[in-house]
Amino acid sequence: MDLSIILPVYNESDSIKILVNEIHQELNTNYNYEIILIDDGSTDESWNIICELNSVKALRFKKNLGKSAALDVGFFYASGSVVVTMDSDLQDDPKEIPVLYSMIVNDHYDIVSGWKKKRLDPISKTIPTKLYNWATRIMSGINLHDFNCGLKAYSIDVVKDVRLSGEMHRYIPLLAKNAGYNKIGEKVINHRKREFGKTKYGGWNRFSNGLLDLISISFLHKFGKTPMHLFGLLGILFFIIGFLIAGYLTYAKFILYQFNMTDRPLFYLAMLCMIIGTQMFLAGFLGELIIRNKPISHIEKISKKIGF
Repeated sequence: MDLSIILPVYNESDSIKILVNEIHQELNTNYNYEIILIDDGSTDESWNIICELNSVKALRFKKNLGKSAALDVGFFYASGSVVVTMDSDLQDDPKEIPVLYSMIVNDHYDIVSGWKKKRLDPISKTIPTKLYNWATRIMSGINLHDFNCGLKAYSIDVVKDVRLSGEMHRYIPLLAKNAGYNKIGEKVINHRKREFGKTKYGGWNRFSNGLLDLISISFLHKFGKTPMHLFGLLGILFFIIGFLIAGYLTYAKFILYQFNMTDRPLFYLAMLCMIIGTQMFLAGFLGELIIRNKPISHIEKISKKIGF
């Protein structure tokens, strides 16, 4: 299998059939490929239309779980040597797929991200997106102009090593980099105007959520497998500070006879520091105990499958 095309779908009944036909027209003669559609709990006729399509594989979630969950399931079922993800709103152009495929296969990129250099979105969406991408470049150290572009190509090794949750689909390049895949490229792509429906993502809301997700990924990368390195260290530091203050108060009371320990605010600060230190140390210890590599559990989320 040369290519796996993954299409998350949420209430795109007007566009999904057109997009699938465009993909078939572009790839049918030159590639051995599969199209995997994940209906993310659509409430319109998207699933019924998907069931009428030929030469596709499809899964349906019982409820809306988000783009990250849809992509994660698509990655699990993908079998092509190159995996391409696209949005289902017709704004991503299937004519870009062959070039993205070539950059993975011939230029040996791990990831190639699309860059919508000329965006055809309203200003309420473009300004937050530019701010978000600027902040993400600085914090992640990855020089991409458009982290959230839905049109991306991956080697199969990348998608099998990366696990998505929450809204982490924006940061697949960063997750891949943390997993050891460092050859990340970018290609300017044709961005088409939305013809049907409306965007599912709010501009400023996406900007704030994106920064919080980036902080989460950075934290988990550094301490997700070794929480004791953070919480244990902070716990010991807080406990030592509290213990030293308590030692000073004890010396002042019983050796210098200067004051009553409990009359000083420092006494309560010392107790607070030692309690916080103990709690943080225990939090790190418990975190080490509960860390496990959990098996994939997406099957329980799926209502129906066709074509597999």
